[in-house]
Amino acid sequence: MTKREGRLAGKVAVVTGGAAGMGRGTVERFVQEGAQVVIADVQEERGLALAEQLGEDAGFVRADVSKEEDVEAMIALAVERYGRLDCLFNNAGYIGVLGEIDELEIAEEYDRTIGVMLTGPVLGMKHAARVMKEQGSGSIISTASVAGIRGDFGPHVYCAVKAAVINLTRSVALELGKDNIRVNCICPGAIATEIFGGLHTLSEEQKLRVPEVMRKVFPMMQAIPRAGEGADIAAMAVFLASDDSTFVTGQAMVVDGGLTAGSVPDPEGSPVMQLLEAEFGSTK
Repeated sequence: MTKREGRLAGKVAVVTGGAAGMGRGTVERFVQEGAQVVIADVQEERGLALAEQLGEDAGFVRADVSKEEDVEAMIALAVERYGRLDCLFNNAGYIGVLGEIDELEIAEEYDRTIGVMLTGPVLGMKHAARVMKEQGSGSIISTASVAGIRGDFGPHVYCAVKAAVINLTRSVALELGKDNIRVNCICPGAIATEIFGGLHTLSEEQKLRVPEVMRKVFPMMQAIPRAGEGADIAAMAVFLASDDSTFVTGQAMVVDGGLTAGSVPDPEGSPVMQLLEAEFGSTK
């Protein structure tokens, strides 16, 4: 067997929502860093194609994270195929149910939102912890959001669920620390992915174009004048999955280009001014 190299050499991970967006970027980076990865997603075609591209170091399983049998099966696959489980990244998610609070429908889409983005991490933690306790080690990571820190970065239910993931992370970290299991979450800011297509009624082809549109808008919103990318989240996930973070647990790691630090000053020559001048001509 070829000797593995990288920060995750010899480690085994499961990444939910791993077929696209931040999940895909993390899967690719994990493999580059020496890990073997199970890609779990409901997008079968994209997941299978990614696994084939990455070769023997990656496998795909269709998993709806709101269903316990699917979560149990994806964890079991990692152990059966690669012999252990060192990292679970609860990343699957979407925008979820929309609507102003007085018009919000507490119906199927509401239940689905809670199921994928809150029940999913709970189930992932449950079944990963069983394996990791026996090993005496492990890292559980979940995708939260800056929307879980502030109330103006997403739809109402999305904000509420992401805040719940942050406190779930803290609570479970306190329980599992004695077992040498770390539990953290990542709070992405303005990351250019297809998820923002969920704010509008778009075709699948249109959703594929959403990241490029977001890359034009996001640089004007934060201190670092570029859109966040899946690779930025993957870099934080590598840190939390690696032995570099063995003293880090119960934390919500914000990766947002300075978005939550405050409003960006708008001096002449800023991206906003440049956009206005491009649209309306010079103001000088």
